[in-house]
Amino acid sequence: MFRQLTKIRNGRGTSLEFSIHCALRRRRHTYAEDQYLQISSVPTLHFQPSLPRLPIPELSKTCDRYLRSVKPILSSSEYETTEKITKEFLLNDGAALHKHLVASDKANSHTSYISKPWTDVYFSDRVPLPLNYNPIIVYINSSEPSFNSQLIRTTNLLISSLRFLKSLRANILEPEVFHLNPKKSDTPFFRTFTGLLPSSISWYGAYMFNAYPLDMSQYKHLFNTSRIPEQNKDRLFHDASKRHILVMHKGHFYVFDVLDQAGNIIEPSKILGCLKYILDQKTPAEYPIGVLTTLDRNHWAKLRGSLESLGNSEALGLVDSSLFNISLDDENCQDDIEKTTRLFLHADGTNRWFDKSFSLIVSADGVAGLNFEHSWGDGVAVLRYFQDTYKDSDTKPVIHPDSKPDNSIISSVKKLDFKLDDNVKSSIIKAKEDYKKTCNSLQIDFSQFESFGRNLCKKKGVSPDLVMQLAFQVAYDKLAGKQVGTYESCSTAAFKHGRTETVRPCTIETTKFCKAINGPNKPSVDELKKAIMECSTKHSNLVKEAAMGQGFDRHLFALRTIAQNENNRIPAIFQDIAYKRINHNILSTSTLTSPTVMLGGFGPVVKDGFGIGYSILDDKLGAIVTSYRGQSDGAGFQKSLSMALQDIYSILK
Repeated sequence: MFRQLTKIRNGRGTSLEFSIHCALRRRRHTYAEDQYLQISSVPTLHFQPSLPRLPIPELSKTCDRYLRSVKPILSSSEYETTEKITKEFLLNDGAALHKHLVASDKANSHTSYISKPWTDVYFSDRVPLPLNYNPIIVYINSSEPSFNSQLIRTTNLLISSLRFLKSLRANILEPEVFHLNPKKSDTPFFRTFTGLLPSSISWYGAYMFNAYPLDMSQYKHLFNTSRIPEQNKDRLFHDASKRHILVMHKGHFYVFDVLDQAGNIIEPSKILGCLKYILDQKTPAEYPIGVLTTLDRNHWAKLRGSLESLGNSEALGLVDSSLFNISLDDENCQDDIEKTTRLFLHADGTNRWFDKSFSLIVSADGVAGLNFEHSWGDGVAVLRYFQDTYKDSDTKPVIHPDSKPDNSIISSVKKLDFKLDDNVKSSIIKAKEDYKKTCNSLQIDFSQFESFGRNLCKKKGVSPDLVMQLAFQVAYDKLAGKQVGTYESCSTAAFKHGRTETVRPCTIETTKFCKAINGPNKPSVDELKKAIMECSTKHSNLVKEAAMGQGFDRHLFALRTIAQNENNRIPAIFQDIAYKRINHNILSTSTLTSPTVMLGGFGPVVKDGFGIGYSILDDKLGAIVTSYRGQSDGAGFQKSLSMALQDIYSILK
C-alpha cells in the first residue's frame, strides 16, 4: 500500500490505483459520524459555569509593572517625570478609579471586567477593518495533492465546518482544555472523572490534573454573525436560526441552504453541485458592493443606510445572517508567499465582505485560509475551528476527485441582486481606487531561518518565544538604534470571558542585550549566553503574569475607560509621554503556531510600525512582516532580523 500511495503522490499511479486510494479514503460513516465532527463524552460547555473570573491586579503591582516596562523606551529625565506621575496616580486618582472598577466587577460577576470595554474599543474605532484589524491564517495544503482543487477543497472544508457547527451546537464538541501535562490529563480517565462532576465544580476537577479548561463563550459567534457598521459605534448581529451559506464569486453574492429544516447537513454531492454552479458563472460584477466594507466605518455606515433605503434590506440581511462567507477567487497563489499573503490579507476588496465573523477564502489553485473580523473573538476560538476543520477535511474528505455533482438543487441557489443609485455606484468606484492605493502602499517581507527552531531552544533551556521576541528587539535596535513600544498578544481564555492581555517584550534585560551585541565592544559568548538566559527568565515570567491576568495594560485601560466615562477627566498618567509611547506599538507581534498553519499575518497597527506574524517550528523560525512604504523600512527590518537570528544562533549553538 505504501508503494502504491507513493506512486499516486508522484503522479505515476494508474487510474485503477487512484480509484482504490479514493475508495479507501471514503470509509462508510454512521449517521452521527456524517453529521458531527466530534461526539464528546464531556459536554462542550461543561466547564463554563465554574471557570474562574479574570482577576483585577493590585494597583500597586500594576504601577510597578508599568514603570519597569516604560523605562527602556524613555530617557532618564522622562522616566523621572513618569515615575512621579505614576506614584501620584497610585495614591490619588488611581486608587479611586480602582475602587470603582472593583465595585463594578463585583456587580457584574457573570462576565470579566475587560469584556465590554474591550469590545467597545473595536466597535468605536472608525478605521477600515482590512489591514487595520482583520488578521489571516492560511491552511497548509491537503496531504493528498489531488484534493487541492478549488472546488473539492472548498466543499470538503464547508462540510467539515458544518460538522464542527453541529457538534458545537449539540454541546458535543470537545471542550477546549490546556493540558500542562498531556500524558496525565489528556486521557479517557480525565474525561470520565471531570465529566461526572457537576458543572459548578468541574473546573476544580480539571485543575487537580494540572489541566485548565478555557473559556468558550466566543465560539457561538463563529457562525451566523456579522459586524454592522453604524455611525460612531458598530454593533454585532447574530441569528443562529439561519441555515444558508454566503458564497462570493467575481464580486457577486450567492446564498443557498446547507442545512435542511431538521438541521441536517445537505447531501455533499448537492452542495458540490451548488458550488460548481457558482464557479461556472463567468461574468464579473460591474459594481461589486463588497468593496464598500473596505471603507472607514462611518462612511460605510452611511452608504449601507443608502443601500437599505434603496430596497436592499432583505439581501443585506441574508449576507449578515449567513453561517459564514466563502470567497471563491480567480487568482492563483503559485507557492508565492507574498502573493498568498496579499490575497488573504487584502486582495482588491471586490470579492470580500470583511464584516463577516470570518470568511473562508479559496484561491483558484486551491489554497485556503481565513480572514476574520476581530471584535467578536480572539485567536483561540478561530484556531480551534481552523485546526479541527483542517484535520477533518484532510482525514475524512467526503468529496474526492471522482465525485459527481448532484445538480438537483442548484435552482435553490439565489443570486443577490442589489439596487444601486448613482451615488452608491460612484462610491464603489472610488472605494476600489482608494483601497488599491492603500494596498499598494503595504510592503510585505518574509523571513525564514532554518538553522534552528524550538528543539534547539528547549535543549538550551531558553524560551523559544523569547528567542523570536529578542530577535525583534535586536533587529530594531540594529535598524534604528533605540527601543520602542512592543506588543505581544497573550490570551486570557483561562478565565470566564477573558480576551487578551499584553506582554511587553521590550524589557530592561533585552535592552541590555541589544546594546551588548550591537555595540562596539561585544562581550564574550558566555556573557552573551548568560544575558539571553536572563532575558528568557524575564520573558517567561511576563508571559505567565499576562496569561494569569496579571499584566498591567488591560488594568490601566479599564481605569482610563472609567475616567473617561464617569469623570470626564483624564488623569495625568494617561496624558504622559510614557503612556502614549508604550501604546504606540511600533512592533506589533502575534503568533498562531500550529502544524496546520501555512502562514499568518496582519497589518501594522501604526503607520510607522511593523505587523509581525511569526511561527516557531521544531527546526525553523519564520516571520511575515508588514509595513507601509515611506513610513518604515520593511526590507531593512527583515535584513536586520535575519542578522539578529544568526547572532542568537551563534551564541546558543
